[in-house]
Amino acid sequence: MARGRAPGYDTQREDILARAAELFATRGYSSTSMNEVAKACGVSKPALYHYVRDKSQLLAEIATSHVSRLQTVVEEVQGLGLSPDACLRQLIERFVEEYAGARHAHRVLTEDVKFLDPQDQDRVLSVQRKVVTAFAQAVALARPELVAASLNKPLAMLLFGMMNWMFTWLQPEGKLSHAEMAPVVADLFLGGLGAVRLDPATPPPTRRTRSASKTLLTGDMT
Repeated sequence: MARGRAPGYDTQREDILARAAELFATRGYSSTSMNEVAKACGVSKPALYHYVRDKSQLLAEIATSHVSRLQTVVEEVQGLGLSPDACLRQLIERFVEEYAGARHAHRVLTEDVKFLDPQDQDRVLSVQRKVVTAFAQAVALARPELVAASLNKPLAMLLFGMMNWMFTWLQPEGKLSHAEMAPVVADLFLGGLGAVRLDPATPPPTRRTRSASKTLLTGDMT
């Protein structure tokens, strides 16, 4: 008869993944040993191997869990039935706030995916591509004419450039929080989206007042 898992197994495993993510993010994946992970988790090394096979599996679990959560956020926002602008804003704000609660896992995802086994790397990158595609589609819905110019995905990638690297300068103990910066990122991107020129040779749009820009974004020019 197969031996069942001990009570608290899943909670302990999540704690191990969180502490390993912190070590990988602060010390680097290559520089962190399983002995150090075990010590940080307050367990013996043999006990650690009861939860994960090796350091490679730890990395794969951290990255997979993080991108899966991001995909879930996308699906949750898509299920709200929001207008295109509201949906894009909600995606941006939810992602910035999600990164705040998973900054170690996010840093591991952005910096250490190259260390994954090819099969694990393909699985993680496949989910990442789905997330990027969802944002590109949201940008296209907010401004449909960008599709013909093949600009919706590049703009989505520029947006991720803003969001993905906030952990390098926005610190948890700083004066600004992720919750405060989330609407700023959304304002900056949505405010600039309408100013993107489909033909670089054309002059940029005239500068609008805040109220006029807000009207332009909602599509209500009355």
